[in-house]
Amino acid sequence: MADLFVKQAEQYSVARPGYPQQLFDFIVSKTPSHDVVWDVGTGSGQAVTTLASIFKSVIGTDTSQKQLDFAPNLPNVRYECTSPSLSMSELESKIGTESSVDLVTVAQALHWFDHDTFYNQVKWILKKPNGVIAAWCYTIPRTDDEFDLVFQNFYLQSKPYWDLLRGLVDDKYTTIKFPFDPVDGCDHTGPFEFETKKLMKLSEFFTYIKSWSAYQTAKEKGVELLNDGVIEAFTNAWKGDENGQKIVTYPVYLRIGKVGDLLK
Repeated sequence: MADLFVKQAEQYSVARPGYPQQLFDFIVSKTPSHDVVWDVGTGSGQAVTTLASIFKSVIGTDTSQKQLDFAPNLPNVRYECTSPSLSMSELESKIGTESSVDLVTVAQALHWFDHDTFYNQVKWILKKPNGVIAAWCYTIPRTDDEFDLVFQNFYLQSKPYWDLLRGLVDDKYTTIKFPFDPVDGCDHTGPFEFETKKLMKLSEFFTYIKSWSAYQTAKEKGVELLNDGVIEAFTNAWKGDENGQKIVTYPVYLRIGKVGDLLK
């Protein structure tokens, strides 16, 4: 997984959407303590700035140092580049001791993980019984009917170049394994739906596509997904404002749960 984003780390950092304040407000309202948060698969830190404004300490980890190089430098944020197969000893030395973390967040990355191993680490490091894990993904963006039709056809054509794990995102994380208890006030672990919006020019939308793992995979196979015909179809369908911009909406789907009492 780490190799899929190395070559387009800069595009990822500038083109990917942030996340809505309502998402963080909901997560924080379900997290009793706001001391330490571990942001796993932090990439170039799309979630870090908001987390750092709420929690005393943020630990952002990723397996790609190149991605971390583009993450924001904030006084209460510490970044760690971890091994793809994170051991318990590395977890303790780089992130924290047992029962030391209030919240674990995973933004647009859970589908890449070895879930059994990761969940065991989450259950070890979260405070019991109310430590919270929140993992979310966003699916394909929406703009308007004309452009969405062109984009959806393009997305279908890109399917052969996506890793099979991408299917968990297409399923809105409804089928992903998530062995945690519902947080207080909820009778299930989600997905709960939010949306994030980004004002973009068409050139910026192309940069977003170039940040896809599928785009890089296709390129390595000698296929240019954004060929002249595709660019023309996108250009004809893009009806921006006087500055050439459109509001692009990304649906966000959250799974959230608490660690519970592991002795029961």
